[in-house]
Amino acid sequence: MNKNKKNRYLEWRRLDNSAKIFPISGGKKYSTVFRLSAVLKEKIDQKTLEKAVNMALEKYKVFKVSLKSGFFWNYLEYNAKEPIIEEEKEYPCKYIRQEKNNNYLFKVTYFDKKINIDIFHSLTDGNNGLIFFREIIYNYIEQKHKEEFTEEIRVQRKVEFNAEDSYLKNYDKKSKNNNSTKKAYKLKGPKIKLGAISAIHEYIDLEELKKVSKENEATITQYLSAVLIYSIYKANYLKSNSNNQKKPIKVCIPVNLKKYFPSNTMSNFFSYLTVEANIKKDELTTFEKILDLVKEEFKKKLTEEEIQKTMSANVKLGINPFIKLIPLILKKPIVRLSYIEIRKYTTTTFSNIGRIGIIGKYKKYIDSFLMLIAPEPVEKIKCSAVSFEKEIVFTFTSILDDANIENEFYKFLTKKGIKVKIESNGVLNVISAKTK
Repeated sequence: MNKNKKNRYLEWRRLDNSAKIFPISGGKKYSTVFRLSAVLKEKIDQKTLEKAVNMALEKYKVFKVSLKSGFFWNYLEYNAKEPIIEEEKEYPCKYIRQEKNNNYLFKVTYFDKKINIDIFHSLTDGNNGLIFFREIIYNYIEQKHKEEFTEEIRVQRKVEFNAEDSYLKNYDKKSKNNNSTKKAYKLKGPKIKLGAISAIHEYIDLEELKKVSKENEATITQYLSAVLIYSIYKANYLKSNSNNQKKPIKVCIPVNLKKYFPSNTMSNFFSYLTVEANIKKDELTTFEKILDLVKEEFKKKLTEEEIQKTMSANVKLGINPFIKLIPLILKKPIVRLSYIEIRKYTTTTFSNIGRIGIIGKYKKYIDSFLMLIAPEPVEKIKCSAVSFEKEIVFTFTSILDDANIENEFYKFLTKKGIKVKIESNGVLNVISAKTK
């Protein structure tokens, strides 16, 4: 590739198939932002963090972009400005206003020993965002401890990546989707005032959780999904009116498509499966029944054929000639209304990003990792999990003005003999550790 072609590639690029929807539907109420955090074992230095972020951007230039409006779709354009790095002031996962963020689609903040990155979903998904964030953490540790980290160690972190739309590369034109058309059970209750977001982290002993999951012939994601549904049933569902109880509790679980299709993209490349629990119809009133259902749903839906169907249905929508030719100014109200309607088919989202692998020499400087997803008016609670070393952190982000579901989740796990510590951002009162 000659220099001129390379520069043109860096100047602008199209949004991937998933990313197209987020700029049109996003806003204060639907921020479509997720957060990754790393808690280190030493207080964060702003100047070192600034250097670490700029070094990561030099390596991952696909993140050095701003969002622009075209005639038919939004697109990404190279951003020559420096990113703003500042102390954390706002609640997590807030809508990122580009004009106040030097036009970047991600925002890096810090507080005490913690580094955060909030990422707008048009830029990338959680798994690829983690690759970029991990690079920032590596750079930060190297700059703080230069005597320990040689050039040889840095070379080990060299990776191959691109910004292709892997959806278009892998979708099947003939594939047909069979997704449920039933609207989902809605979480009920008063909302937190003044736009606040509650974040409650439950630090779970990973070995104990693995043991209990194995005893139940379930994966960790399956087991935690069942605990989540059971907690919703106990803490919220039983208090609802009969019309709402007729609807199934539906949990949307994102799926990393790189596990199923060849791709080195740093753009979005994920799909999802939906676990549908018809509590009333199927009498799912015990945890055991719910877990059996979850395992069956995973077995049925987490196959390459079913994932291909879901992914291909979404691609077909994005490349639909009728939608494609509607000017962006007219697309916005249509897509926003459609997005709000689509959200009514999910009760909550649970994203388990899995184990975060860290090169050995860096581990001693890191205490834990966290992931948070923005809640919204329809999905009032969203959940995420991430594993590091001997713990898995299950996080609830919520706009509901009580922690009943979070507390039920905690009580269930501790009754099973699993050690759990709770940490909160202080918006809601959580269960006391004494209740163990």
